[in-house]
Amino acid sequence: MQADPLSILKTIYGYDAFRGQQREIIEHVIAGNNAFVLMPTGGGKSLCYQIPALVRSGIGLVVSPLIALMDDQVAALRQAGVKASALNSQLWGTEKDLLWRDIERGEMDLLYMAPETLLKSLDRLKSAPLSIIAIDEAHCVSQWGHDFRPEYRALDCLANIFSDVPRMALTATADAPTRAEIVEHLKIGADNSFVAGFDRPNIRYGAAEKTGATQQMLRFLESRRGESGIVYCLSKRKTEEVAATLNDHGHTALPYHAGMEMKARQTNQRRFQHEQGLIMVATIAFGMGIDKPDVRFVLHVDLPGSIEAYYQETGRAGRDGLPSEVLMLYGAGDMALRRRFIDATEAPDARKRMEHRKLDALLGFAESCQCRRQVLLRYFGDNCEPCGNCDVCLDPPQTFDGTLDAQKLLSCIYRTGERFGQAHVISVLLGETDERIERLGHDKLSTFGIGTAHDRNAWRSIIRQLVAHGLIDVDVAGHGGLSISAKGREFLREKPPLSLRVVKKAKPKGKSARREAKEALPAADRILFDKLRARRLELAKAGNVPPYVIFHDKTLMEMAARTPRSAAELAGISGVGEAKLARYGEAFLSVIKEHG
Repeated sequence: MQADPLSILKTIYGYDAFRGQQREIIEHVIAGNNAFVLMPTGGGKSLCYQIPALVRSGIGLVVSPLIALMDDQVAALRQAGVKASALNSQLWGTEKDLLWRDIERGEMDLLYMAPETLLKSLDRLKSAPLSIIAIDEAHCVSQWGHDFRPEYRALDCLANIFSDVPRMALTATADAPTRAEIVEHLKIGADNSFVAGFDRPNIRYGAAEKTGATQQMLRFLESRRGESGIVYCLSKRKTEEVAATLNDHGHTALPYHAGMEMKARQTNQRRFQHEQGLIMVATIAFGMGIDKPDVRFVLHVDLPGSIEAYYQETGRAGRDGLPSEVLMLYGAGDMALRRRFIDATEAPDARKRMEHRKLDALLGFAESCQCRRQVLLRYFGDNCEPCGNCDVCLDPPQTFDGTLDAQKLLSCIYRTGERFGQAHVISVLLGETDERIERLGHDKLSTFGIGTAHDRNAWRSIIRQLVAHGLIDVDVAGHGGLSISAKGREFLREKPPLSLRVVKKAKPKGKSARREAKEALPAADRILFDKLRARRLELAKAGNVPPYVIFHDKTLMEMAARTPRSAAELAGISGVGEAKLARYGEAFLSVIKEHG
């Protein structure tokens, strides 16, 4: 297929204009140049390689990390009338042979392959007519990235084997050192980079100290019933427990973790993609490659491993551009456990130092009194004005000079021997006596009773914040004993000013993201929108595809607002391409006409 990029955008994808740098990138690649593309999730990254593949002669080869992502992309492309296939480990026998025949004849537009499959198939691929090679999720190439995969590292061979084929590396998650490494390792060329920024303005960011994680989770989700979302947990066991808790409280939740049988994981993932209003409770084993556009929230009930991981995991919300919300809960135990994970690995010391710095950056984000979006974007070398759409902007935290309180706490930890947990240390600070405190003689210490200006809850918050600032270490492997870090000892010597957050009381949650999205429509339009969603669900079940592969919510909202009465009018709705108009046009027009 060879045509003008703009005409393909309209006829295949149903859009009238390119966004941001899309056109510049597409024309750059069509001209035969390599490209590194960094674009936020939901920013239209896939069009940057799909359209050049459709314009240039031959097959567009796309390297993708997961079968689920390939299947999603292929299903969406086929719905739009594009000849797309995936070559992966699920294909056997005649089906695989027939696909190879089509590949060698060049009888398709786009071919998706995992890096492992690609590396094993290089000799056979040499005879295939390739138009471009696109390496998606390219941050997996970086040894210093948060999701390094050795198979991605081996893709540098493509530059020599297919030297005349334009190569693209695409990602939504890479800081400056990672970007430089990708460009160099894959031989993209330093002048071929397109960095579109990291901002996701439709996402509302929030973080909160754990004061009762289960109740905090239930409060967050109460106003979000009927919405699709993801809840991330740190362990397999907790994933199962949280899913059970949510089901007990009337939500529909499924677990997903690496310890489950593959068939059970695949079944749950399929339900999440095909059903509406389902919550996936998962470890990080779930996520990369989830192309579901109507995920309205992401909740971390445990601390992620880095800002990159957090950005990528929260990026699964609101891919359709509609309002979505993310919340991260964190506590001192999470911080300590993450540090223990890093220290327990067999990675070189340089790698461990890097991981600790990444964790420190995430903790700084969690404890920051600045606009969340500013802190997040600054980490990636981007910037913005205060966003007005995060918890800090909407409800600015109170702060206080915590220098003296930090000194009191660290002194108490030191004088009690740097081996007791937070409950014991707080009791000493509050001047509480019990048999153990008296037996140890801690009621005779100079720090006994010097912390009565704060209650127990406030001291727990101060401990969490000092752990986040790196002043306190927690012995997770033992019994949670607190000790003073090297940075904490320096603090005691230098006594620099330290601003801390005042712990907040829990507040009722406001409007849900889905309700905010729907409130953009008048009441009559909302009724029609719900009817259109119901028809979409019927068609999706009949076609055995996820509903969003037919049309996104955004497209249905525009239908509800504009009420097209003919095929020509429906073709003017964003997201309605020629193939989908022919396949589904009458079904949706009949709903609109019946609505009146």
